[in-house]
Amino acid sequence: MNNFEFYNPTRIVFGEGKISELDRLIPKTAKVLILFGGESARKNGTLDEVEKALGEREIGLFGGIEANPRYETLIKAVDKIKHEGFDYLLAVGGGSVIDGTKFVAAAVDFVGDSWDILLQGGTNIKSALPFGTVLTLPATGSEMNKGSVITREEFHAKRAFMSDCVYPQFSILDPTKTYTLPPRQISNGVADAFVHIIEQYLTYPVNAAVQDAFAEGLLKTLVDIGPKALANPTDYDVRANLMWTATLALNGLIGVGVPQDWSTHMLGHEITALYGLDHAQTLAIVLPAMLIEKLPQKQAKLAQYAQNVWGVTEGTEQQQALRAIELTKAFFEKLGIKTHFSDYNLSSEVIEPLVANLIKNDMVTLGEHHDITPEVSRRVYTAAL
Repeated sequence: MNNFEFYNPTRIVFGEGKISELDRLIPKTAKVLILFGGESARKNGTLDEVEKALGEREIGLFGGIEANPRYETLIKAVDKIKHEGFDYLLAVGGGSVIDGTKFVAAAVDFVGDSWDILLQGGTNIKSALPFGTVLTLPATGSEMNKGSVITREEFHAKRAFMSDCVYPQFSILDPTKTYTLPPRQISNGVADAFVHIIEQYLTYPVNAAVQDAFAEGLLKTLVDIGPKALANPTDYDVRANLMWTATLALNGLIGVGVPQDWSTHMLGHEITALYGLDHAQTLAIVLPAMLIEKLPQKQAKLAQYAQNVWGVTEGTEQQQALRAIELTKAFFEKLGIKTHFSDYNLSSEVIEPLVANLIKNDMVTLGEHHDITPEVSRRVYTAAL
Protein backbone atom coordinates (compact mmCIF):
# COMPACT_ATOMS: atom_id res chain seq x y z
CA MET A 1 0.00 0.00 0.00
CA ASN A 2 1.24 3.46 -0.85
CA ASN A 3 1.58 6.26 1.70
CA PHE A 4 -1.44 8.53 2.00
CA GLU A 5 -3.16 11.32 3.91
CA PHE A 6 -6.94 11.25 4.24
CA TYR A 7 -9.15 14.22 5.06
CA ASN A 8 -12.88 14.65 4.63
CA PRO A 9 -14.80 17.17 6.74
CA THR A 10 -18.26 16.75 5.19
CA ARG A 11 -21.07 15.86 7.59
CA ILE A 12 -23.58 13.38 6.13
CA VAL A 13 -27.20 13.59 7.32
CA PHE A 14 -28.94 10.54 5.88
CA GLY A 15 -32.55 9.46 5.73
CA GLU A 16 -36.14 10.31 4.95
CA GLY A 17 -37.32 13.69 6.20
CA LYS A 18 -33.85 14.99 6.99
CA ILE A 19 -34.29 18.22 5.01
CA SER A 20 -35.84 19.57 8.21
CA GLU A 21 -32.31 19.49 9.67
CA LEU A 22 -31.31 22.50 7.56
CA ASP A 23 -32.37 24.81 10.38
CA ARG A 24 -29.76 23.17 12.60
CA LEU A 25 -27.02 22.93 9.98
CA ILE A 26 -26.97 26.49 8.58
CA PRO A 27 -26.20 29.53 10.77
CA LYS A 28 -29.31 31.44 11.80
CA THR A 29 -27.90 34.71 10.49
CA ALA A 30 -26.90 33.36 7.07
CA LYS A 31 -28.17 34.95 3.88
CA VAL A 32 -28.63 31.85 1.75
CA LEU A 33 -28.59 31.48 -2.03
CA ILE A 34 -30.24 28.23 -3.12
CA LEU A 35 -28.81 26.89 -6.39
CA PHE A 36 -30.67 24.25 -8.39
CA GLY A 37 -31.14 22.87 -11.89
CA GLY A 38 -34.47 22.65 -13.69
CA GLU A 39 -38.02 22.99 -12.50
CA SER A 40 -38.30 19.43 -11.21
CA ALA A 41 -37.03 20.53 -7.79
CA ARG A 42 -39.95 22.92 -7.58
CA LYS A 43 -42.53 20.56 -9.08
CA ASN A 44 -41.71 17.65 -6.78
CA GLY A 45 -41.86 19.85 -3.69
CA THR A 46 -38.19 19.67 -2.71
CA LEU A 47 -37.57 23.40 -3.07
CA ASP A 48 -40.65 24.24 -1.02
CA GLU A 49 -39.48 21.82 1.67
CA VAL A 50 -36.04 23.43 1.67
CA GLU A 51 -37.42 26.96 1.89
CA LYS A 52 -39.70 25.98 4.77
CA ALA A 53 -36.80 24.38 6.64
CA LEU A 54 -34.73 27.56 6.31
CA GLY A 55 -37.32 29.41 8.35
CA GLU A 56 -36.84 33.15 8.74
CA ARG A 57 -33.47 33.33 6.98
CA GLU A 58 -33.15 35.67 4.04
CA ILE A 59 -32.92 33.54 0.92
CA GLY A 60 -32.54 33.85 -2.85
CA LEU A 61 -32.88 31.43 -5.75
CA PHE A 62 -30.63 30.70 -8.71
CA GLY A 63 -31.90 28.03 -11.10
CA GLY A 64 -30.98 26.71 -14.50
CA ILE A 65 -27.69 24.96 -13.75
CA GLU A 66 -27.23 22.48 -16.59
CA ALA A 67 -26.58 18.73 -16.50
CA ASN A 68 -23.02 19.63 -17.47
CA PRO A 69 -22.71 22.87 -15.50
CA ARG A 70 -21.61 25.71 -17.74
CA TYR A 71 -19.14 28.34 -16.79
CA GLU A 72 -21.23 30.93 -18.60
CA THR A 73 -24.26 30.15 -16.38
CA LEU A 74 -22.31 29.96 -13.14
CA ILE A 75 -20.69 33.35 -13.62
CA LYS A 76 -24.20 34.82 -13.47
CA ALA A 77 -24.61 33.25 -10.01
CA VAL A 78 -21.27 34.75 -8.96
CA ASP A 79 -22.47 38.19 -10.08
CA LYS A 80 -25.76 37.76 -8.19
CA ILE A 81 -23.90 36.90 -4.98
CA LYS A 82 -21.58 39.89 -5.30
CA HIS A 83 -24.43 42.30 -5.95
CA GLU A 84 -26.88 40.95 -3.36
CA GLY A 85 -24.53 39.92 -0.55
CA PHE A 86 -25.26 36.23 -0.02
CA ASP A 87 -22.84 34.60 2.42
CA TYR A 88 -23.99 30.95 2.35
CA LEU A 89 -24.81 28.65 -0.56
CA LEU A 90 -27.11 25.64 -0.66
CA ALA A 91 -27.01 23.26 -3.62
CA VAL A 92 -30.28 21.38 -4.20
CA GLY A 93 -29.89 18.74 -6.89
CA GLY A 94 -27.47 16.19 -8.24
CA GLY A 95 -23.76 16.26 -8.89
CA SER A 96 -23.97 18.90 -11.60
CA VAL A 97 -25.64 21.42 -9.32
CA ILE A 98 -23.17 20.60 -6.55
CA ASP A 99 -20.19 20.87 -8.92
CA GLY A 100 -21.51 24.22 -10.11
CA THR A 101 -21.97 25.42 -6.55
CA LYS A 102 -18.38 24.52 -5.74
CA PHE A 103 -17.15 26.67 -8.59
CA VAL A 104 -19.42 29.54 -7.59
CA ALA A 105 -18.25 29.31 -3.98
CA ALA A 106 -14.62 29.51 -5.08
CA ALA A 107 -15.11 32.19 -7.73
CA VAL A 108 -16.86 34.81 -5.58
CA ASP A 109 -13.71 36.00 -3.83
CA PHE A 110 -11.21 34.80 -6.43
CA VAL A 111 -8.78 37.50 -7.55
CA GLY A 112 -8.35 37.61 -11.32
CA ASP A 113 -10.03 35.71 -14.14
CA SER A 114 -12.11 32.93 -12.56
CA TRP A 115 -11.47 30.67 -15.57
CA ASP A 116 -7.96 30.35 -14.15
CA ILE A 117 -9.48 28.21 -11.39
CA LEU A 118 -10.15 25.57 -14.04
CA LEU A 119 -6.91 26.13 -15.91
CA GLN A 120 -4.91 25.59 -12.71
CA GLY A 121 -7.04 22.69 -11.48
CA GLY A 122 -8.04 24.53 -8.31
CA THR A 123 -4.51 24.87 -6.93
CA ASN A 124 -4.92 28.64 -6.86
CA ILE A 125 -8.08 28.67 -4.69
CA LYS A 126 -7.41 30.41 -1.38
CA SER A 127 -10.93 30.48 0.08
CA ALA A 128 -14.57 29.76 -0.76
CA LEU A 129 -18.01 30.60 0.54
CA PRO A 130 -19.40 27.97 2.91
CA PHE A 131 -22.08 25.73 1.43
CA GLY A 132 -24.13 22.62 2.01
CA THR A 133 -26.07 20.30 -0.26
CA VAL A 134 -29.40 18.54 -0.52
CA LEU A 135 -28.73 15.60 -2.81
CA THR A 136 -31.52 14.50 -5.16
CA LEU A 137 -29.62 12.32 -7.64
CA PRO A 138 -27.08 9.65 -6.60
CA ALA A 139 -24.23 9.52 -9.11
CA THR A 140 -21.15 11.68 -8.82
CA GLY A 141 -20.19 11.63 -5.14
CA SER A 142 -19.73 15.40 -5.33
CA GLU A 143 -21.75 15.70 -2.13
CA MET A 144 -18.79 14.38 -0.12
CA ASN A 145 -15.66 15.34 -2.03
CA LYS A 146 -13.59 18.34 -3.08
CA GLY A 147 -13.82 17.92 -6.86
CA SER A 148 -15.84 19.61 -9.58
CA VAL A 149 -16.11 19.47 -13.38
CA ILE A 150 -17.20 22.54 -15.33
CA THR A 151 -17.88 23.05 -19.05
CA ARG A 152 -17.07 26.25 -20.91
CA GLU A 153 -19.31 26.20 -23.93
CA GLU A 154 -17.50 28.81 -26.01
CA PHE A 155 -14.22 26.86 -25.75
CA HIS A 156 -15.79 23.37 -26.04
CA ALA A 157 -13.80 22.63 -22.91
CA LYS A 158 -14.70 20.48 -19.93
CA ARG A 159 -12.25 20.87 -17.05
CA ALA A 160 -11.95 19.64 -13.49
CA PHE A 161 -10.63 21.25 -10.34
CA MET A 162 -10.07 20.16 -6.75
CA SER A 163 -9.57 22.06 -3.51
CA ASP A 164 -9.97 21.44 0.20
CA CYS A 165 -11.84 24.76 0.26
CA VAL A 166 -14.83 23.30 -1.59
CA TYR A 167 -15.76 20.35 0.55
CA PRO A 168 -19.45 20.75 1.42
CA GLN A 169 -19.93 21.52 5.11
CA PHE A 170 -22.79 19.02 5.12
CA SER A 171 -24.88 16.96 2.71
CA ILE A 172 -28.43 15.78 3.29
CA LEU A 173 -29.19 12.46 1.60
CA ASP A 174 -32.87 11.56 1.51
CA PRO A 175 -33.44 8.47 -0.67
CA THR A 176 -37.11 9.35 -1.20
CA LYS A 177 -36.02 12.35 -3.26
CA THR A 178 -34.91 9.93 -5.97
CA TYR A 179 -38.31 8.28 -6.41
CA THR A 180 -39.51 10.56 -9.21
CA LEU A 181 -36.26 10.63 -11.21
CA PRO A 182 -36.49 9.43 -14.83
CA PRO A 183 -35.04 5.94 -15.46
CA ARG A 184 -32.30 7.42 -17.64
CA GLN A 185 -30.97 9.45 -14.73
CA ILE A 186 -30.96 6.43 -12.43
CA SER A 187 -29.14 4.34 -15.05
CA ASN A 188 -26.61 7.10 -15.57
CA GLY A 189 -26.10 7.42 -11.83
CA VAL A 190 -25.42 3.72 -11.39
CA ALA A 191 -22.95 3.70 -14.29
CA ASP A 192 -21.21 6.86 -13.11
CA ALA A 193 -20.69 5.50 -9.61
CA PHE A 194 -19.56 2.17 -11.04
CA VAL A 195 -16.85 3.75 -13.18
CA HIS A 196 -15.73 6.01 -10.33
CA ILE A 197 -14.91 2.85 -8.40
CA ILE A 198 -13.29 1.19 -11.41
CA GLU A 199 -10.96 4.16 -12.00
CA GLN A 200 -9.58 3.78 -8.47
CA TYR A 201 -9.53 -0.02 -8.41
CA LEU A 202 -8.62 -1.42 -11.84
CA THR A 203 -4.96 -0.45 -12.04
CA TYR A 204 -2.31 -2.80 -10.64
CA PRO A 205 -1.93 -4.61 -7.29
CA VAL A 206 -0.23 -2.76 -4.42
CA ASN A 207 -1.35 -5.05 -1.58
CA ALA A 208 -4.09 -2.67 -0.46
CA ALA A 209 -6.44 -5.34 0.83
CA VAL A 210 -8.81 -2.95 2.62
CA GLN A 211 -9.30 -0.66 -0.38
CA ASP A 212 -9.73 -3.61 -2.74
CA ALA A 213 -12.32 -5.29 -0.53
CA PHE A 214 -14.19 -2.02 -0.08
CA ALA A 215 -14.18 -1.32 -3.83
CA GLU A 216 -15.28 -4.85 -4.70
CA GLY A 217 -18.11 -4.67 -2.18
CA LEU A 218 -19.36 -1.42 -3.67
CA LEU A 219 -19.16 -2.80 -7.21
CA LYS A 220 -21.08 -5.94 -6.23
CA THR A 221 -23.70 -3.77 -4.57
CA LEU A 222 -24.20 -1.75 -7.75
CA VAL A 223 -24.41 -4.89 -9.87
CA ASP A 224 -27.12 -6.18 -7.55
CA ILE A 225 -29.18 -3.05 -6.94
CA GLY A 226 -28.74 -1.22 -10.26
CA PRO A 227 -31.45 -3.18 -12.10
CA LYS A 228 -33.62 -3.21 -8.96
CA ALA A 229 -33.48 0.58 -8.73
CA LEU A 230 -34.90 0.75 -12.25
CA ALA A 231 -37.54 -1.93 -11.68
CA ASN A 232 -38.78 -0.63 -8.30
CA PRO A 233 -38.47 3.17 -8.16
CA THR A 234 -40.00 3.51 -4.68
CA ASP A 235 -38.13 0.71 -2.92
CA TYR A 236 -36.59 2.71 -0.07
CA ASP A 237 -33.89 0.21 0.83
CA VAL A 238 -32.71 -0.13 -2.76
CA ARG A 239 -32.60 3.64 -3.30
CA ALA A 240 -30.91 4.14 0.10
CA ASN A 241 -28.17 1.68 -0.76
CA LEU A 242 -27.72 3.23 -4.19
CA MET A 243 -27.44 6.72 -2.75
CA TRP A 244 -24.88 5.71 -0.12
CA THR A 245 -22.86 3.59 -2.56
CA ALA A 246 -22.59 6.48 -5.01
CA THR A 247 -21.33 8.72 -2.18
CA LEU A 248 -18.77 6.18 -0.98
CA ALA A 249 -17.59 5.59 -4.54
CA LEU A 250 -15.91 8.99 -4.63
CA ASN A 251 -15.51 10.37 -1.11
CA GLY A 252 -11.82 9.48 -1.09
CA LEU A 253 -11.77 6.33 1.02
CA ILE A 254 -11.24 3.69 -1.66
CA GLY A 255 -8.68 5.83 -3.48
CA VAL A 256 -6.19 6.32 -0.65
CA GLY A 257 -2.96 4.35 -0.83
CA VAL A 258 -3.60 2.99 -4.33
CA PRO A 259 -2.77 4.08 -7.89
CA GLN A 260 -5.63 5.67 -9.82
CA ASP A 261 -6.41 5.82 -13.53
CA TRP A 262 -9.12 8.38 -14.60
CA SER A 263 -8.28 8.10 -18.31
CA THR A 264 -11.79 6.88 -19.13
CA HIS A 265 -13.21 10.02 -17.54
CA MET A 266 -10.82 12.30 -19.41
CA LEU A 267 -11.63 10.74 -22.78
CA GLY A 268 -15.30 10.80 -21.89
CA HIS A 269 -15.25 14.49 -20.99
CA GLU A 270 -14.20 15.38 -24.52
CA ILE A 271 -17.14 13.42 -25.98
CA THR A 272 -19.55 15.40 -23.83
CA ALA A 273 -17.82 18.70 -24.59
CA LEU A 274 -17.96 18.19 -28.36
CA TYR A 275 -21.03 16.03 -28.94
CA GLY A 276 -23.25 16.51 -25.89
CA LEU A 277 -23.65 12.90 -24.75
CA ASP A 278 -24.51 12.22 -21.12
CA HIS A 279 -21.44 11.77 -18.94
CA ALA A 280 -22.36 8.17 -18.09
CA GLN A 281 -22.94 7.37 -21.76
CA THR A 282 -19.40 8.47 -22.56
CA LEU A 283 -18.00 6.30 -19.78
CA ALA A 284 -19.84 3.25 -21.08
CA ILE A 285 -18.41 3.90 -24.55
CA VAL A 286 -14.82 4.42 -23.47
CA LEU A 287 -14.28 2.00 -20.56
CA PRO A 288 -14.53 -1.38 -22.35
CA ALA A 289 -12.25 -0.17 -25.16
CA MET A 290 -9.79 1.29 -22.67
CA LEU A 291 -9.64 -1.96 -20.68
CA ILE A 292 -8.92 -3.95 -23.85
CA GLU A 293 -6.21 -1.46 -24.86
CA LYS A 294 -4.52 -1.66 -21.44
CA LEU A 295 -5.10 -5.39 -20.90
CA PRO A 296 -1.40 -6.31 -20.52
CA GLN A 297 -0.95 -3.81 -17.68
CA LYS A 298 -4.32 -4.36 -16.01
CA GLN A 299 -4.61 -8.11 -16.49
CA ALA A 300 -3.83 -9.13 -12.91
CA LYS A 301 -6.31 -6.70 -11.42
CA LEU A 302 -8.91 -7.50 -14.07
CA ALA A 303 -8.68 -11.18 -13.16
CA GLN A 304 -9.13 -10.29 -9.49
CA TYR A 305 -12.14 -8.19 -10.48
CA ALA A 306 -13.53 -11.11 -12.49
CA GLN A 307 -13.22 -13.46 -9.55
CA ASN A 308 -14.33 -11.21 -6.67
CA VAL A 309 -17.06 -9.17 -8.36
CA TRP A 310 -18.39 -11.37 -11.15
CA GLY A 311 -17.65 -14.83 -9.70
CA VAL A 312 -15.56 -15.95 -12.69
CA THR A 313 -13.35 -18.88 -11.72
CA GLU A 314 -12.74 -20.75 -14.98
CA GLY A 315 -9.92 -20.14 -17.45
CA THR A 316 -6.52 -18.52 -17.47
CA GLU A 317 -5.81 -15.11 -15.98
CA GLN A 318 -6.15 -13.51 -19.40
CA GLN A 319 -9.40 -15.34 -20.13
CA GLN A 320 -10.83 -14.22 -16.81
CA ALA A 321 -9.75 -10.64 -17.50
CA LEU A 322 -11.44 -10.64 -20.90
CA ARG A 323 -14.58 -12.18 -19.44
CA ALA A 324 -14.72 -9.40 -16.84
CA ILE A 325 -14.65 -6.80 -19.61
CA GLU A 326 -17.50 -8.57 -21.42
CA LEU A 327 -19.57 -8.69 -18.23
CA THR A 328 -18.94 -5.02 -17.52
CA LYS A 329 -20.12 -4.09 -20.99
CA ALA A 330 -23.20 -6.29 -20.58
CA PHE A 331 -23.97 -4.58 -17.27
CA PHE A 332 -24.06 -1.17 -18.93
CA GLU A 333 -26.33 -2.54 -21.65
CA LYS A 334 -28.62 -4.05 -19.00
CA LEU A 335 -28.95 -0.57 -17.52
CA GLY A 336 -30.03 0.67 -20.94
CA ILE A 337 -26.75 2.47 -21.66
CA LYS A 338 -25.21 1.73 -25.07
CA THR A 339 -21.49 1.13 -25.41
CA HIS A 340 -20.47 2.25 -28.92
CA PHE A 341 -20.28 5.57 -30.74
CA SER A 342 -22.46 4.13 -33.48
CA ASP A 343 -25.29 3.63 -30.98
CA TYR A 344 -25.45 7.43 -30.78
CA ASN A 345 -25.11 8.01 -34.54
CA LEU A 346 -21.48 9.06 -34.21
CA SER A 347 -19.01 7.80 -36.81
CA SER A 348 -15.24 7.76 -37.30
CA GLU A 349 -15.44 11.46 -38.14
CA VAL A 350 -15.47 12.22 -34.38
CA ILE A 351 -12.08 10.66 -33.69
CA GLU A 352 -9.70 13.39 -34.80
CA PRO A 353 -11.67 16.27 -33.20
CA LEU A 354 -11.72 14.33 -29.93
CA VAL A 355 -7.98 13.68 -30.01
CA ALA A 356 -7.33 17.30 -30.93
CA ASN A 357 -9.37 18.43 -27.93
CA LEU A 358 -7.42 16.12 -25.62
CA ILE A 359 -4.21 17.71 -26.83
CA LYS A 360 -5.61 21.23 -26.52
CA ASN A 361 -6.66 20.52 -22.94
CA ASP A 362 -3.26 19.00 -22.01
CA MET A 363 -4.65 15.45 -21.65
CA VAL A 364 -1.58 13.89 -23.26
CA THR A 365 -0.17 11.56 -20.57
CA LEU A 366 -3.10 9.84 -18.89
CA GLY A 367 -3.59 6.71 -16.82
CA GLU A 368 -1.91 5.21 -13.77
CA HIS A 369 1.34 4.85 -15.72
CA HIS A 370 1.03 8.22 -17.50
CA ASP A 371 1.48 6.42 -20.78
CA ILE A 372 -1.88 6.99 -22.48
CA THR A 373 -0.72 9.34 -25.21
CA PRO A 374 -2.91 10.94 -27.88
CA GLU A 375 -2.09 8.01 -30.16
CA VAL A 376 -3.29 5.52 -27.52
CA SER A 377 -6.42 7.61 -27.01
CA ARG A 378 -7.00 7.55 -30.77
CA ARG A 379 -6.88 3.73 -30.70
CA VAL A 380 -9.33 3.61 -27.79
CA TYR A 381 -11.79 5.93 -29.51
CA THR A 382 -11.49 3.91 -32.70
CA ALA A 383 -12.08 0.62 -30.89
CA ALA A 384 -15.25 2.10 -29.39
CA LEU A 385 -16.85 2.94 -32.77
